[in-house]
Order: sequence, then structure tokens, then C-alpha cells
Amino acid sequence: MLLSKSCVYGLRASLYLASRKNGEFIPIRKMSDKLEISFHFLTKILQQLTAQELLESFKGPNGGVRLKKPGTEIRLMDVVLAIDGPQLLTECALGLPGCGTKDPCPLHDKWAETRDAIREMLEDTSLKELVEKGKAENLRLTTDGGFDILFEDDE
Repeated sequence: MLLSKSCVYGLRASLYLASRKNGEFIPIRKMSDKLEISFHFLTKILQQLTAQELLESFKGPNGGVRLKKPGTEIRLMDVVLAIDGPQLLTECALGLPGCGTKDPCPLHDKWAETRDAIREMLEDTSLKELVEKGKAENLRLTTDGGFDILFEDDE
């Protein structure tokens, strides 16, 4: 897996938040239950996203977290950089220091092409775009099912 488990969970949580009504604070416990992620692990991930100003939190009985900007304005790259940093897009696939066009590893050229395609996809894809696709096609966001399972107790 190219992304850390924290980053994958951060992306899933961000998609969940982008699928909610604008301005609605979602309790972290509810998110952890719906997304099947450990409450304590999710809390740490959400703290990172809050520190990078992608989320805002509100304490108290009606508290929780929400996106700080609309899902149309948050790119997958924003979440990846907030949690994993730029290493995926800057480091050698074989972990060799100084790898580059001047002193490449055997994977350098192939990895550079793949890395550039990944960068482009992360930069060009908004949370809202994936939410709309996920809802329209009921794509999986949890092991138990698609977007519809996330909203079954709403209303």
C-alpha cells in the first residue's frame, strides 16, 4: 500500500464528512462506528487534519468535526499531504537517498511516470467529486457496504 493506514482512514473520514450537510458537526464516535475505525485512532487522525486546517472541531454535547471548506475545494492531495506528507511524491521507490535523473535507481523512470500520474490524480480530484460518484454508484466506503449504509439511521 502506498498510503499509510492513517492516510487511508483520513481519506475515508474526509469523504464521509464531505457527504454530510454543510456546516453539520459529526460526532467522532458516530464516524468511528460508521466507518469501522477505532475511535482513538480516528481521533488522532482527525486532530492532524484539524491542525492542517482541513477540519474544524467543536466540543460539547452537539460537538464533533466538520470540513472547514466545502468538499469541492478540498483535494485528495490536501488530505494526503496533511497526514503522510510529500514523501510519496518525492522519495525513491527503493528508498535510496539521492535517487534522481543524475543518479537513478533501476525503478526511477517507471516510478517517476507512475508518481506523476498519482500526483495528478490527487491534485485533480475533489472530495465532493468522489462523494457524488460514491453515492450515484453506491461504492464501498466500509467493509460492510457503500455510501447508503452511512446514512441509514439519519432523518
